[in-house]
Amino acid sequence: MSEIVIGIDVGGTFTDFAVLKDGQIIVHKLPSSPADPSRSILQGIEELEVGDADSGDRNLFVHGSTVATNALLEGKGGRTALVTTQGFEDVLEIGRQSRSELYDLMLERPPVLVPRELRHGIKERVDYTGAVLTSPSPEDLEGVAKAIEASGVEAVAVSLLFSFLNPLHEEMLREALEQLGAKPFLSISSQVLPEFREYERTSTIVVNAYVGPVMARYLANLEKALGSGLRIMQSSGGSIIASLAASQPVRTVLSGPAGGVVGAFYTGSLAGYKDIITLDMGGTSTDVSLCPGRIKETTSSVLGGYPISVPMIEIHSVGAGGGSIARVDEGGALLVGPQSAGADPGPACYGKGDSVTVTDANLVLGRLQPEHFLGGRLPLDYHRAEKLIGELAKNIGTGTQEVALGIIRVVNASMERAIRTISLERGYDPREFTLVPFGGAGPMHSCDLAQELGIPRVLIPPNPGILSALGVAIADIVKDYSRTVMLRGQDVSRERLEEDFSTLEDQAREDMGQEGLNMERLVAQRSLDVRYVGQSYELNVDYPSHRSGRSLDRAISGAFHKAHRQRFGYADPSEPVEIVNLRLKMVVAVDAPTPQPEAPASENPNEARTGETNVVFREGAFATSLYLRDRLHCGNRIPGPALVHQMDSTIVIPPGWLAEVDQWKNLVIAPG
Repeated sequence: MSEIVIGIDVGGTFTDFAVLKDGQIIVHKLPSSPADPSRSILQGIEELEVGDADSGDRNLFVHGSTVATNALLEGKGGRTALVTTQGFEDVLEIGRQSRSELYDLMLERPPVLVPRELRHGIKERVDYTGAVLTSPSPEDLEGVAKAIEASGVEAVAVSLLFSFLNPLHEEMLREALEQLGAKPFLSISSQVLPEFREYERTSTIVVNAYVGPVMARYLANLEKALGSGLRIMQSSGGSIIASLAASQPVRTVLSGPAGGVVGAFYTGSLAGYKDIITLDMGGTSTDVSLCPGRIKETTSSVLGGYPISVPMIEIHSVGAGGGSIARVDEGGALLVGPQSAGADPGPACYGKGDSVTVTDANLVLGRLQPEHFLGGRLPLDYHRAEKLIGELAKNIGTGTQEVALGIIRVVNASMERAIRTISLERGYDPREFTLVPFGGAGPMHSCDLAQELGIPRVLIPPNPGILSALGVAIADIVKDYSRTVMLRGQDVSRERLEEDFSTLEDQAREDMGQEGLNMERLVAQRSLDVRYVGQSYELNVDYPSHRSGRSLDRAISGAFHKAHRQRFGYADPSEPVEIVNLRLKMVVAVDAPTPQPEAPASENPNEARTGETNVVFREGAFATSLYLRDRLHCGNRIPGPALVHQMDSTIVIPPGWLAEVDQWKNLVIAPG
């Protein structure tokens, strides 16, 4: 009996599948079903003919889900209550004094997820050392529980002051709430995020509670329908069992984009490029991430205006996708996104909607060929797209092609700003990296972006349109643990840190041992959140090993000063540092497929060339060669301008660029 791994990535426009079977990768793609994402999943599995229990194979499904993300961004989560320490009921509303748009006088903050009447304060207090000052009385606990029951909420978030040091009172509340007849979804801060900063912690726990009922129902129904093992991709780049994802869905809010980064880093590393910038351009958005020889993580993310402090891959998203809608504002300026046509009705050329999108512009410019889209399974309506772009052109007072080119330039400018944000603004030079584009639309825009940013080469994976699904399928099994310690000076000792890390590791081994994992493959990765004393933000550095050859405090401060100089451009070694949090990542490595390198063939790809067409680039219209990706072999060289077609994407090679197929069947494109 063999194990078949099915990676599933549900996007706003398409649902993608990557099946790992007998060392081979089988890919599939079909339109998403936004009303019920599970419908497209089950349809795709049926079309792939996997999941048959009678075959004797064991099927493992790994799912990159947007359910929690959509519930949060669309305001469709469960009705949620909050229980906190008396006097701190308004912490969500007070927030921080920082403003996302400093000079916007009309800035509107996102609505608070828990209305004032559903926020309950309880008389309790734990001090900064974890000592109990005031315990909640049985009457107080019963009163809060009855008030919550009477309000008819679906979920309850519990976040008490200093519970990360002593969770006793949160445990008392949990026991009281579990006695309710209609048991609500419970989100307890000491279980989900035992860290300091009451605002960010409370926000994270409330988001977890808000999306919890929706995610729990979805996963229960999907697991029942699949009838086999189901794991869910986390935002941190590793998978967890479905039951944990159902209880802590806040860990999955960027699971799809995280899968893309994992897949891109795997592909780049295999080809010898470990310093990469990933560009995931799908139907509704573009996600970019910078990997300087490793996948970077953060614990300070904001999604939809709500702070979320669980570990996530450092990803920057913009509303720029193939389905992004183009329009003219009141001042006559051309805008693209962030609104998207989605999967239904989709771009105008899909034949249902009337919105002009980036996909329509690419079609009118000749960069998309109607008969090759989605392997010919979804023919595009060129005349419909041309007609609607023509109407938009009349409003502006210019030609159809000029407007189509303008749409491409505007959406490219959005993606270019996103790449600058994660590179130049973080102390990294994009000229030292390789751009790895994926998603259905990424390879169409990548060379233009590389040219603007001075990126020397573009690496197109063999299946760019389903790379997120591949990343989900090959993701390691990961669980994250953390603890706030606040140590400085003489309090920092190897013995103290080893003891704390050992306690976390014991808990992790107990948790993961219950999942039936191969504990011999379990690896513990330790790190520290460190800051200058008095700072209000931290940087994460690796925990120094015994073999570092330096005293512990010098090794930690040295690593921190180096990280601070890289991130902010300066460091002050004379200033004392403070350890804020311990972080533990427990990893069970998953065997990724190792394809056999292909021997070089002829430089001339005559077998793959299918014809020629006119394509409009910013330099003008050019006769452009057409190729089929599945007929290309190692060593084949394609001079631009050219289009390379495959089922899941179209690759645009502009004039003056040269593409070559490497031994792993990647297409490496560079200025010729």
